[in-house]
Amino acid sequence: MAETSWTTRTMQNGNILQIPFRRTHNITLSEPIKKYIETKYDQHPDTFARDLQIIDQLRKDAVNSLEPHSSGLAKLQQYAAQLVYMSGKFPIDIGVDFAWLPSLGYHGNHAHTENNIRFELANVYFNLAAMYSQLALASNRATSDGLKSAAANFCFAAGVLSYLKTSIIPELRSAPPEEMDTFTLEGLEALMLAQAQECFWQKAVKDGLKDASIAKLAAKVSDLYSEAGDWALKSNSISSPWIHHMNAKHHHFAAAGQYRAACDCLEKRKYGEEVARLRDSLACVNLALKENSYINRAVQADLNGLRTRVQEDLKRAEKDNDTIYLVPEPHKSELKVLDRASMVSARVPKEVSHSQEMLGDHGALGRPLFAKLVPYSVHVAASIYADRRDWLVNQHIIAELEAMTMRIQDLLSNLNLPGSLQALEKPLGLPPSLASHADEVRQANGVHKLHAIVADTDKLKQNVRQMYQDGVDLLRTEAGEDEAARRKFGTERWTRLTAANAVPKVISQVNDIDGYLKQADTSDRLVHEKMRENESLIRLLGGTDRDLEDYVPSSRRATMSAKVERAANTLRATLNEVTRLESRRRKRVDVLKTKAKDDDVLPDLLRETSRLEREYPMQPIAAAQFETLFDTRLEKYDADTTEVKTEEAELEALGQRIRQANQAFQTAKQTGDSSTGGGRETALQNLENAYSTYKQIIRDLDTGRTFYNSLGGIVSRFRDDCRNFVYTRRTEAQRMEADVSDAMAGLQLQQQNSENLLARKQAQGQAQQQQQYRQSQHPQPNHQTYHQHAPPQARMMHHEALQAPMPQRPQQQPPPVTSVQSPVPVPAAPQHTTWQEGMPILFGGQAGASTKANGMSQPVDGRWDPAQGVRFVSR
Repeated sequence: MAETSWTTRTMQNGNILQIPFRRTHNITLSEPIKKYIETKYDQHPDTFARDLQIIDQLRKDAVNSLEPHSSGLAKLQQYAAQLVYMSGKFPIDIGVDFAWLPSLGYHGNHAHTENNIRFELANVYFNLAAMYSQLALASNRATSDGLKSAAANFCFAAGVLSYLKTSIIPELRSAPPEEMDTFTLEGLEALMLAQAQECFWQKAVKDGLKDASIAKLAAKVSDLYSEAGDWALKSNSISSPWIHHMNAKHHHFAAAGQYRAACDCLEKRKYGEEVARLRDSLACVNLALKENSYINRAVQADLNGLRTRVQEDLKRAEKDNDTIYLVPEPHKSELKVLDRASMVSARVPKEVSHSQEMLGDHGALGRPLFAKLVPYSVHVAASIYADRRDWLVNQHIIAELEAMTMRIQDLLSNLNLPGSLQALEKPLGLPPSLASHADEVRQANGVHKLHAIVADTDKLKQNVRQMYQDGVDLLRTEAGEDEAARRKFGTERWTRLTAANAVPKVISQVNDIDGYLKQADTSDRLVHEKMRENESLIRLLGGTDRDLEDYVPSSRRATMSAKVERAANTLRATLNEVTRLESRRRKRVDVLKTKAKDDDVLPDLLRETSRLEREYPMQPIAAAQFETLFDTRLEKYDADTTEVKTEEAELEALGQRIRQANQAFQTAKQTGDSSTGGGRETALQNLENAYSTYKQIIRDLDTGRTFYNSLGGIVSRFRDDCRNFVYTRRTEAQRMEADVSDAMAGLQLQQQNSENLLARKQAQGQAQQQQQYRQSQHPQPNHQTYHQHAPPQARMMHHEALQAPMPQRPQQQPPPVTSVQSPVPVPAAPQHTTWQEGMPILFGGQAGASTKANGMSQPVDGRWDPAQGVRFVSR
């Protein structure tokens, strides 16, 4: 039982390691998120003002939770859950530079910075694991409940590290930051599990379990510490003291396991095996104590206490076995390997593994922020679906129905129908069908309506062209400014990309939009040409009935035989069928357009987005993920496609009946006396063709107006993109120009200084050459005398290469200068020259000189007078 008090004491003295917190700087997330919403979404950022405040507060609370407390645990979990949720709403490089300082290893002052939401999430999870480890260390491990709580927190710490390693780091899209490589995370996870297992071993000792059970627990602790140490050796972040600690703990619990196994052998009267296991336990303790210089005092006390206990028991066991039991001691290799009893595993907290399920209005982790923000990819997906739906409806269904109408009209026009039949049925006045068509054109204001639609379309086209030209002019201006700066500063200094390489998507839109406009011009010319060719007849249709009657000549009333009348009735019934089918197609087109207009895919997209965000929280939403949804929704138009094929078959049969009926009608007219005036027949047919052309022009003009409205939105976004790009480029150019100008100014200053130094050295060299030349021409015999009589300080000053004398304040009692004699006599009118190397230093007065005052000669003090200054005399 002595081991119980020993282990309790050592656990309280801090022989367990905790993961320190990583630290960061205070930053604001709301501003970059607000800017991203403003530029990338159709929703206003002010809608999410409250969410922006909350996310800033959540980060502030999370990064400042640096004390082991359950409240800090909740703050980290809430912030991490929101980051996971936001990963589906925003790109990982949202524009925030997250800077974090490492907590392990030897580079604690070097911050790692990334514009990456997942990098931020990885650091938050690392701190969450650190929080769990520190909560475990803060638990009261003197009690059984405290030990259980500590073990659970260590298991949670290992689980968070495992989740970080398997789920977060692989999705980082960059190299793992320091302390988050595989080796480091594996080592920390094994360390947390080892310390959790140690808590269970401690509880077993405290509860007085059997020695055999305690030995199994200790053996597993030893294995986990060994695994942690192996991973730590491969890591560049785990420091040497931690590695030595793990190694010592590995041998420590190997010794503790053997010691407990020896106690079990004593109880089972296996005296020889008891001695062998005690001896092996002592060897393990001695191996652990080799780390004595690197481990803390708590671990040292643990090992010393265990060694003392093992030594005492070994001494007693050897004595008893040698004197009493005489059981042979087995070799170490013959001992059975201890069984292992693992009580721990990495447990991922549900707040981490199922964080998205715990977000909600009443969720444990709070409501999800920016929940009403529709991801940009969803808008893209909705646009893609709308394009596919419109293409299917307009090109495969409506276009086919309209093509059928055009084909049947062409057939009737080629057969001169219904003009030939109308001329026979009503030789006088206007046929009812023609009168109905004329009334329709008249009510729609005919030609004036066409010209109004053309004018509106031209105005739309002009606006689109102006916006397009504005964008192109902006890009052209920016390209000129960039090229001018490149010529001014050179390509080596002006290193930024050209517009074509910086924004290839915007540049490609220039040619795309230009192609759209050219195609539209071609279509407009065709419509206008058709309108000019038929304008007179359309104007006639929109005029009065008298004008129509004047245009359509009357013919004599023909006598129709029974055969001609039957053929005419058959043909009239066939033409009525054409009108009926055409009316049905128009109704079908209107219903189909309404169906497509009401086909709102956004609710289904939002439901699918919510499902994807729950199932794949770390995966950003992409438009490609909705392909299955698109296919399912477009199946609702399969029935319409089938009806088009049925309509096509009916039209083919009807066309065949029209040909047959017209052939029978023409044959009957020729055999009987049923001829009509050719002029009336031609006029009626011309008016029928003009009416058909009028309807086609109306459809073409409506299509063109719709096209320019749609293209206007595209061109408007193109112009806005050009404006934003040019503004950004000009701001960037100003900054780069300032940097380059500063660098060039510094380079010029450096070059000027170098030139000045070079010129000074050349001048000094020339002066030395001149001095050497003068010395060789004029030797100075009294130079040696000067050296012999000058004091040591003067001789030293003479030999030093003085660059320039520095005037100094005279001392209170300057030493007398008595024997300083100039080798060159001072002239009566001294010339002040520049001092050069090798020249002596002479003071204002000389020893032994005298001055005349009032006619009397007075001696002059030989000491230097500061008032007379310092002058240099050439030699």
